Amino acid sequence: MTESWNWRGGRIRDAFLQAADTVAELLAEPAVAAAWTEPGVLKDFSVHGLAGHMFWQELALPGMLAAPLPQEPVVSLRAYYLEKVIWLDAGADAPVSARIRQGGEATAADGHTALHARVREALERLRAEIPSAPTARPVRVPSWGDWSLELDDFLLTRLLELVVHADDLACSVGLPTPEFPERVTAPVVELLARLAVRRHGAVDVVRGLARVERAPASIAGI
Repeated sequence: MTESWNWRGGRIRDAFLQAADTVAELLAEPAVAAAWTEPGVLKDFSVHGLAGHMFWQELALPGMLAAPLPQEPVVSLRAYYLEKVIWLDAGADAPVSARIRQGGEATAADGHTALHARVREALERLRAEIPSAPTARPVRVPSWGDWSLELDDFLLTRLLELVVHADDLACSVGLPTPEFPERVTAPVVELLARLAVRRHGAVDVVRGLARVERAPASIAGI
């Protein structure tokens, strides 16, 4: 893996806003409302818990951008995934995974209509605020700890979550997975490939992508 994992500037901001709008349209589908209390395809996730998990950071981001600049040190995207997050290698039964599910349930506790309205309101604010935000503007989620991410790196982490969980939500309710344009999927695929190399090593990832006869059972990055 190279030292820099950068997808920054207008293209990542545009990709994030487009993906968020697409996933908000998926959230609005009647099939999602009808299956709201049903189990989802992810272990121990309900449909509404998954929906809440998908959007809780988007709901919090307008407030984070309106707050004073965080004073905690900024870490790189590479350090975020390789050194900071604890959920990446945790199984579904780990305490951190349980907390993630509980957070999603809490975010969606007011019901489908209320969550969709909150998401739409947050996205309206983000469409107005993200394009003009300073290039190196740091953001910090209070539950993270004593560190921050630059906004564009934060948006890339959210882009990955939106694209991956859009498939989870669609499969949970029997809808087609949204088709995203290449400007949305390209940075997600690159980031997943880097995470896959972290987990499996470059040889297995190359074989998984190029040599079906020698491919490992999985090269999943997350």
